[in-house]
Amino acid sequence: MLRQVLHRGLRTSFSRLGHFIASHPVFFASAPVLISILLGASFSRYQIEESVEHLLAPKHSLAKIERNLVNSLFPVNRSKHRLYSDLQTPGRYGRVIITSFQQENMLDQHHTDLILKLHSAVTRMQVQRPGFNYTFAHICILNNDKTCIVDDIVHVLEELKAARATNRTNFAITYPITHLKDGREVYNGHQLGGVTVHSKDQVKSAQAVQLTYYLQTLNSLNDMVAERWESNFCDTVKLFQKSNGKIKMYPYTSSTLREDFQKTSRVSERYLITSLVLMVTMAVLCCSMQDCVRSKPWLGLLGLVTVSLATLTAAGIINLTGGKYNSTFLGVPFVMLGHGLYGTFEMLSSWRKTREDQHVKERTAAVYADSMLPFSLTTAMYLVTFGIGASPFTNIEAARIFCCNSCIAIFFNYLYVLSFYGSSLVFTGYIENNYQHSLFCRKVPKPEVLQQKPAWYRFLLTARFSEDTADGEEANTYESHLLVCFLKRYYCDWITNTYVKPFVVLFYLIYISFALMGYLQVREGSDLSNIVATATRTIEFTTAQQKYFSNYSPVIGFYIYESIEYWNTSVQEDVLEYTKGFVRISWFESYLNYLRKLNASTGLPKKNFTDMLRNSFLKAPQFSHFSEDIIFSKKFNNEVDVVASRMFLVAKTMETNREELYNLLETLRRLSVTSKVKFIVFNPSFVFMDRYSSSLGAPLQNSCISALFLLFFSAFLAADSLINVWITLTVASVEFGVIGFMTLWKVELDCISMLCLIYGINHTIDNCAPLLSTFVLGKDFTRTKWVKNALEMHGVAILQSYLCYIVGLIPLAAVPSNLTCTLFRCLFLIAFVTFFHCFAILPVILTFLPPSKKKRKEKKNPENREEIECVEMVDMDSTRVVDQITTV
Repeated sequence: MLRQVLHRGLRTSFSRLGHFIASHPVFFASAPVLISILLGASFSRYQIEESVEHLLAPKHSLAKIERNLVNSLFPVNRSKHRLYSDLQTPGRYGRVIITSFQQENMLDQHHTDLILKLHSAVTRMQVQRPGFNYTFAHICILNNDKTCIVDDIVHVLEELKAARATNRTNFAITYPITHLKDGREVYNGHQLGGVTVHSKDQVKSAQAVQLTYYLQTLNSLNDMVAERWESNFCDTVKLFQKSNGKIKMYPYTSSTLREDFQKTSRVSERYLITSLVLMVTMAVLCCSMQDCVRSKPWLGLLGLVTVSLATLTAAGIINLTGGKYNSTFLGVPFVMLGHGLYGTFEMLSSWRKTREDQHVKERTAAVYADSMLPFSLTTAMYLVTFGIGASPFTNIEAARIFCCNSCIAIFFNYLYVLSFYGSSLVFTGYIENNYQHSLFCRKVPKPEVLQQKPAWYRFLLTARFSEDTADGEEANTYESHLLVCFLKRYYCDWITNTYVKPFVVLFYLIYISFALMGYLQVREGSDLSNIVATATRTIEFTTAQQKYFSNYSPVIGFYIYESIEYWNTSVQEDVLEYTKGFVRISWFESYLNYLRKLNASTGLPKKNFTDMLRNSFLKAPQFSHFSEDIIFSKKFNNEVDVVASRMFLVAKTMETNREELYNLLETLRRLSVTSKVKFIVFNPSFVFMDRYSSSLGAPLQNSCISALFLLFFSAFLAADSLINVWITLTVASVEFGVIGFMTLWKVELDCISMLCLIYGINHTIDNCAPLLSTFVLGKDFTRTKWVKNALEMHGVAILQSYLCYIVGLIPLAAVPSNLTCTLFRCLFLIAFVTFFHCFAILPVILTFLPPSKKKRKEKKNPENREEIECVEMVDMDSTRVVDQITTV
């Protein structure tokens, strides 16, 4: 009872609102336009988000805490001898992979000379600044002897060249650790790729070589010069490639990912313009009829204008509040289209049901009373879903900003539909009442006048006048609309046909089977290249790196952040046990092995240990760089204690090293919690690895909360609780299918796809809720009759919105970007699967599942007697004739 009262009260309120807007159409049409222009003007000075880590890495991730601890223990300038794999922070760098088209050996004399020639060109290139020209020597990371530190593979190639020049045959390169002539062991697992080895790990050939040049970023000027150097580095590599056509080089810098991420916006521009033109054309055609008076082409166009105004307003607000643009915003207009277009087309469908002899204000009030309540409910659903996503609880900044923008845009879209589109409906209503042409706004002449005009003129100005319409035909005025005619005369009867239903059920079982097959193969997104444009350096470099350098994981720092008894044999064994199975590439391992030998022979009491550290041990040539791997502290009695220490580890991995590395990270973290020794592991890539669990967990949590809100909110607004049950089942079926087919279409679960899945919940409710509500609340007729009624009442609006939405999505498939490819596939699957449920699954299933529809039986009693009304007419001869008999 309470729900019915609330329902009627809201309908009455919207009816009065519609009457008020119809009384002041000029104000409500102009105000949204002015607001959009004022707010949207600031978007001309928008700023672009420069930091990809800020967007895609979790704000509160464990890896960031670990990085802060690592930086506090071992500052970056103390890691200058360790250039294995961006040990603590990526910083500024230039990197290049050199390989050949014919997969030749890059360690032969010809290719070795080319690589060293490229190295010389890179170190000699200049960055011109006013008053000074900077080279690599001015901005590189310096060694103790004030020379630039370069990758050890350069020293290996130089020794290899020298050995060939002197005909020495005793120099051999081993993999993944080799020895230089100065006695140092160097790790080359990330510098040599596609390696073939002889016995004893001696390298026979290598198909690729990777060089990395690390730069200083001590201040803003230094950072600016380093950024320019990175750009010149890529240009130098391209020029070297042109002059040496037989080799292939893949340059990459610290700025490449950011540039390629933002490149999606630039390459999408002409495709988005094409999409807009197609949507405008389809919207105008969907709202057009042969009847030039009742046709509403301008309303189709103004529906898109309404969505555009709301999107522009939201962009202006985001810009004025300090927000920055990024490529994920490309998905916001398509989120808006799915919701906004259906709302406008539903209002237009309600307008067709009103009586033409009513005043425009009364017709507008009826439209608002009929369509605004479900539109308000679905809008509230959108606002709650994206509002939760826009809250500080969302850990991924890109997802939070996307949800914030979508939430603001949907809110203003709701206001603009009520005001701007409603007032546009009023203007077209007056045009219709005055029998003016719906496109040219010219008065349509009477039929007798049209007969004297040419055929083309009669075709353009075809209209049905009220005096030409019989009393019983007024309700069929709009049936000449193509989509209305298609649904009422053909589709509704066909889909509810007894012989069609078994095939639909069979098709649904096939749909569930394929969806289950894909659901069991769901993969979590694990590659940042999924968010960049396709023909970019990021894709090319990542592909080459996966092909040639995936045998070993990135270098993992193993940090012990407590003072432990290093002289104790059991402690030494514990530390080495934790790192068993890794390639250990630091002097810390040698230090531990040295201590174990001392313990085995003479024992090593603490006093001897500290004396050795203070005096002779650190001066030994083999431990010349060991001071970079430990932190000392002196006590009051002049003893030396070790506060923290570290070693660097590399795991043996396969082609799918990202998944293996993610599992390895989780295993080491669990081990660090339960181990006797307090340690942490870190690599800069761990910051992005943490994003996957966050990007999946938070959106799923948001969708569950929004679904609960829907059930709670609709329990008061929906007139029957069975509507909630059907909506829940439909949403579950759609989401299950989308996830399954998305996986079969090679789309991984990442931040972008999860946002699309959340939108899919709202999109399904948008389109299926009106059909289900009309069916459940219907009385006195059979299920089949109410299925037809629901399709006739809401099917046209659904078809119109889907046609516009699909033609708008199609150009998105051609954009050369992985981000837009993910958007297209997810949004297309959501639209297609929801359309399949609206027009096939639900119309069939509802004909034989609850609620039941019992036809009311007429009671045969005196109170229910039939009354016969006779209308008499008198002719010229005064003869009484019964002209019409009406049963009451």
